[in-house]
Amino acid sequence: MKKLIHEIEQLLKLLKLKVCLSNFRTLAERCEKEKLTHLEFILELFTQECEVREQRRIEKLIKEAKLPRNKLLIDFNITRIPGLVPSQIQHLAEGEFIDRCANILIFGNPGTGKSHLSIALAREWCLLGRKIRFFTAANLVQMLLKAKAELRLSQLIKRLDRFDVLIIDDISYVTCARAEADVLFTLLAERYEMRSLVVTSNLPFSKWDSIFKDKMTTTAAIDRLVHHSSILELNAPSYRTEQARKNIIIGEKAKISDKKKEENMTKV
Repeated sequence: MKKLIHEIEQLLKLLKLKVCLSNFRTLAERCEKEKLTHLEFILELFTQECEVREQRRIEKLIKEAKLPRNKLLIDFNITRIPGLVPSQIQHLAEGEFIDRCANILIFGNPGTGKSHLSIALAREWCLLGRKIRFFTAANLVQMLLKAKAELRLSQLIKRLDRFDVLIIDDISYVTCARAEADVLFTLLAERYEMRSLVVTSNLPFSKWDSIFKDKMTTTAAIDRLVHHSSILELNAPSYRTEQARKNIIIGEKAKISDKKKEENMTKV
């Protein structure tokens, strides 16, 4: 029996089934005690291997996505946003649009949750096994500019093509120079109907001339983004401003409460 176990373990090592190798003896003992069949044993052993591999794969996808913060969809307060319904967000979270190489465009004032929503959706897509990459627009443009200067822009765009979705956060903060606009437009044009994009912006389309510098390029960029896209408008007050006001009110109430306690102590 020992020789048989040793031979099985050597085969598991050879096949690089690390979880099976680690759990083999313990699971075999449990199955023997519970009088499970050899088929049930094999099923349980390989199920454990697959579950751990899938978890590691998802962890790798989340790491590669380079999400700047740990934002969850459940923490996004949809009720704050007029016209935004949970079923719409849930449908996007399911990732069907990725198979159609469609886009998501998220507009809203600062502090309305654009980045939160894009990060939370990205995490959901990673859980589905999708390859995602998050960029701030400024960082992405600098990367593209550097690649162009080194005559490897096409190689960089090809490398980015392996991601099912690119998230470009805060496109309205791109430095207003022709070179930046050109490389950004090149990327948008290359991904058109080939891969998906998520773009967030503080500026409505009517003000995108400040990003792409001339009317023709602006129109062409918008045309490519809008075609096959879902547009989300986060028309709500800034969450950060609201939270700051609440904290001020809570602080003022606490001061009043403390003052009343002091007055009561003085009377006593």
